[in-house]
Amino acid sequence: MDCPTEEALIRKRLGSVDGIDRLDFDLINRRLDAQHRLPSPEPILAALKDIGMHATVEREAGPASAGDAVYLIEKMDCPTEEGLLRKALEGMAGVRALQFNLMSRTLTVSHDLPDPAPITAAIDRLGMAPVLRSCSAAPPAVTRDFGSGISRSQWVRMGVAGVLALGAEGLAFAGFGESGWPVVTMSLAAIALGGIETLKKGWIALKTLSLNMNLLMTIAVIGAALIGQWPEAAVVIWLFGIAEMIEALSLDRARNAIRKLMDLAPETALVRQPDGQWLEVRADAVPMAAVIRARPGERIALDGVVVSGASAVNQAPITGESMPVQKKPGDTVFAGTINERGTLEFQVSARKGDTTLDRIARSVQEAQGQRAPTQRFVDRFASIYTPAVFALAIAIAVVPPLAFGQPWFDWLYKALVMLVIACPCALVISTPVTVVSGLAAAARRGILVKGGLYLEQGRLLRAVALDKTGTLTEGRPKLTDIVPLGALSEPDVLRIAASLDALSEHPVATAIVAAYADKRHAKVEHFEALAGRGVKGEIDGTLYYIGNQRLADELGVAGPRVRADMERLEAEAKTVVVLATAEQALAVLAVADTVRDSSKKAIAALKALGVEPVMLTGDNRKTAQAVAAQVGVTDVRAEMLPHDKLAAIEQLAQRGPVGMVGDGVNDAPALAKSNIGFAMGAAGTDTAIETADVALMQDDLRKLPEFIRLSRRVGGVLKANIAFAIGTKAVFMVLAFTGHAGLWLAILADMGASLVVVFNGLRLLKAPKAEDHPHGA
Repeated sequence: MDCPTEEALIRKRLGSVDGIDRLDFDLINRRLDAQHRLPSPEPILAALKDIGMHATVEREAGPASAGDAVYLIEKMDCPTEEGLLRKALEGMAGVRALQFNLMSRTLTVSHDLPDPAPITAAIDRLGMAPVLRSCSAAPPAVTRDFGSGISRSQWVRMGVAGVLALGAEGLAFAGFGESGWPVVTMSLAAIALGGIETLKKGWIALKTLSLNMNLLMTIAVIGAALIGQWPEAAVVIWLFGIAEMIEALSLDRARNAIRKLMDLAPETALVRQPDGQWLEVRADAVPMAAVIRARPGERIALDGVVVSGASAVNQAPITGESMPVQKKPGDTVFAGTINERGTLEFQVSARKGDTTLDRIARSVQEAQGQRAPTQRFVDRFASIYTPAVFALAIAIAVVPPLAFGQPWFDWLYKALVMLVIACPCALVISTPVTVVSGLAAAARRGILVKGGLYLEQGRLLRAVALDKTGTLTEGRPKLTDIVPLGALSEPDVLRIAASLDALSEHPVATAIVAAYADKRHAKVEHFEALAGRGVKGEIDGTLYYIGNQRLADELGVAGPRVRADMERLEAEAKTVVVLATAEQALAVLAVADTVRDSSKKAIAALKALGVEPVMLTGDNRKTAQAVAAQVGVTDVRAEMLPHDKLAAIEQLAQRGPVGMVGDGVNDAPALAKSNIGFAMGAAGTDTAIETADVALMQDDLRKLPEFIRLSRRVGGVLKANIAFAIGTKAVFMVLAFTGHAGLWLAILADMGASLVVVFNGLRLLKAPKAEDHPHGA
């Protein structure tokens, strides 16, 4: 199952099975998710078998059972090898189920055997060279790339077939006759060597009444042979086989681009032993909390927290940052990054398979399986185009000779050319290879896109809503002012404010708590967070409030002096909160947050792209406007509660697609409502990687316009590919009808168009141009 034709066939067959609610296809990974109400999946498997599809049930994600043997089989990468393995293993005593993952070349065998040795031996007899990876753990979602599944012998066989096919054509041209025995013998040999797989697939398609490219090519080749065009039949099927192999290599390159990230993490790590010695250990055997030493120039094997040493670390594989980042005790390091100078010792915080690098690769591979909007359009178009041209070819073969007495040979030949032109190879392959390449290119730049849908939508964005704190600013504000208004001294004000805010996660609260870091907090009772306003709690029998001006207004304590102090501090671009009881204001506290150096450039880049930046913040208007003036944002919406942000997104969406950059917690409703939800600085945040539509791994807003530029580039390539594929078909359809295009030319055009769109899509994997990378990341 690797093209829309098979998908259509499966949908048609399973549509007649009662109890199936939904089918989700992942053609890239050859996976079908079926939601059903059946007591077991056996009716689904039986229905698939009816149409020549052999499937295995993949259990829900989770650890494998004790009776699971997980094999890594480098030579298993297509359904042919899967069929051989099924034949060898399905009848074996003790084998319960087989789960194939051709993308990662892994086979999970569920069995009741005391030892998996008989299974290993059976696979060995097929010449598959299995490696038993685990008897208890499920395979990781992403496996390292082991190269193409096309062997050297296949290339040699195709080379010999090409020599024979072209030789037959040469003999025919030299006067031996296209039906002479030397020409026919060479042609048959070429077809047997270079086209037998295509003919087999064509026979399967005919049995299942599936009108796909293999059936079209089989009919064209058999038809050419029947009318005596043996050399052309041989050359056509040989060229088609070569094109299929090159396309497979190209798709592998696109699929494997993200897997190359995995090569960045070393297989071993230097681990401290209980006796204090250091020992080289396999990375997948290193336990949590173990201490690893990374020497200068070495790649870091696992995620962890630095416990000793200081060094600069190149984090480009994770965040796309070009400049090394200084690391000291307490800082996080990521697997796959490079320790440039100085020795670091760090405590492992994520095991192999669960590192940030692993999660990125897993996320992108899942995204590769999702269908982009353009791909859905192409699939629909191909499902109409191919049958229509097939019907036209039949009409061309039959109508002129029967209705107008035209010669059968000429019109049958034209019909065969039309069959070759009917193959939608270039059209069908144009979208997935482009989208997969775009996803991999984004990941290389530290931009994690969760599917082709978002990659395509990015170019359509008309506005982007930005949270102020932590997005435009550093998000690490510091307490700058304490203005007592009553009997409390500054230390008392700070003690009460910090004790209340210790239970809050707001950045302003964090700054106040940090200013009181070395002192003991008071006991807080009856604590309550007041959404969009602040918090309250009881200390020493008194109920205190701390929050913004809205809270002060609600309490009725924002008198003239309070307002004057707040206005003065807000004019200095500071965020101001009021500490109060229910009766009076006790103090005004101010916190300042510095604007990121990259924010101004990012806003300018967004405007240059025609995308309107809009600031949405819960902070007061004066502070918001002061920050907006520094970065160049003109549309400022301040003092917003979560539902206000949601309403703002709905209003912006009326003008066109809108994006939202937020923290994923307080901004959850607005993020969900936006067309694309962005999370910044996601490298150290599991939640952001899992929930954001697009995760910007680095704390740098310039990644946002970079994503939009990449999305527009992907959109341009998609349009060019589709226009070229359809245009080529249209031109050669006219040439075929007028008798100016032979089978040779038709298959060369089809092969050429396929290769052009594939290589055009693969261009996205190249290093970005300077204008795509203004900050060198």
